[in-house]
Amino acid sequence: MLTLIKGGQVYSPEYIGKKDILICGDKIERIDDLINIHTNSLSIKTINADDCLIFPGFIDSHVHIIGGGGEGGFKTRTPEIQLSNLTLSGITTVIGCLGTDSLSRNIKSLFAKSKALEEEGISSYMYTGSYKIPVVPLLNNIEEDIMLIDKIIGVGEVALSDHRSSQPSFKEFKNLVAQARIAGMLASKAGIVNIHIGDSKTGINYLQKLYEETDIPITQVIPTHVNRSKNLFKECIKYCKNGGYIDLTTSTTKKFLQEGEIKCSSGLKMALLNNVPIENISFSSDAQGSLPYFDDDGKFLGLKIGKCSSLYKEVRDAILYENINIEDAIKVITCNPAKHLKLNYKGFLNEGYDADIVMVNKKDLLIKNVIAKGKLMVKNYEALAKGLFED
Repeated sequence: MLTLIKGGQVYSPEYIGKKDILICGDKIERIDDLINIHTNSLSIKTINADDCLIFPGFIDSHVHIIGGGGEGGFKTRTPEIQLSNLTLSGITTVIGCLGTDSLSRNIKSLFAKSKALEEEGISSYMYTGSYKIPVVPLLNNIEEDIMLIDKIIGVGEVALSDHRSSQPSFKEFKNLVAQARIAGMLASKAGIVNIHIGDSKTGINYLQKLYEETDIPITQVIPTHVNRSKNLFKECIKYCKNGGYIDLTTSTTKKFLQEGEIKCSSGLKMALLNNVPIENISFSSDAQGSLPYFDDDGKFLGLKIGKCSSLYKEVRDAILYENINIEDAIKVITCNPAKHLKLNYKGFLNEGYDADIVMVNKKDLLIKNVIAKGKLMVKNYEALAKGLFED
């Protein structure tokens, strides 16, 4: 099957103008000003994209694909994510992780869900481990996991500066990062350690110490949830200026924002105004994590679930309300996570790359069509493909 996308304004993520895109199988075969195909022997699907901006497929680098939560008892465990939750949000590549609960959930279940999402039509990877150090691996150790299991690209989410963490020593943390790095080098993977940063006063102390006292590159770890407070975010801006990466979490609640959490779209603008390189910033949704919500008097009302739809919403808000140019805004969910995580052939619209494409209406920037691995998953705002057990 050949698919020809006609006349969209293409952001690769750099703007390259109005182009046609030819997809062959699951790859981008050609990008050109005008592509005409004259043959009766091939099946060709044509998509008119005159009214669209065309972006690379979005990468969500931190999702609880088998559910999260559970910190308020068994009934607070959140459900698994569904395929159409991801595709309707423009997400064509997802990285799964475990959080606090690695007892009733485990790395084998995470691996199975990652495989299932791949079978259903999107690209799926995962981290080994959870909040805890030492890590409970899929095989014998994290080196084997990263080197021998294709889907495992790093370790995470490891919790620091949080009462729910395993309270590791700096030596334990340092050794973990070193093991992940070496395994990544041997397997030609990122070997990234995804770090959950809590709201403890210790902040990113371990990350600073790792940078100052070891030879491990600062880019070997990615702290996430860095927009949970103004003080933490200020620390992380300084950290970025030394070359570090930061990841902002898009799922939030009104109550959290009232207590000082920074909205991702405004956080992105703050970082750029402080001369943080756009290449060092990414967004992730923390989807399927549990979020407490409250009334105006602060009374606990219940739990909501982190949404992957928040990922692009914050990028769209950055464009529409923070006046960040489109090229920079979409980098935080396309080429930046692709580079940070060494996801080859992802994050860009280039010939020979994976055919992961998002088309948004150029009037309101809402997601209209989504293609994952060459297959049309969302058409005219509706999911064409759903998971086996979706209604």
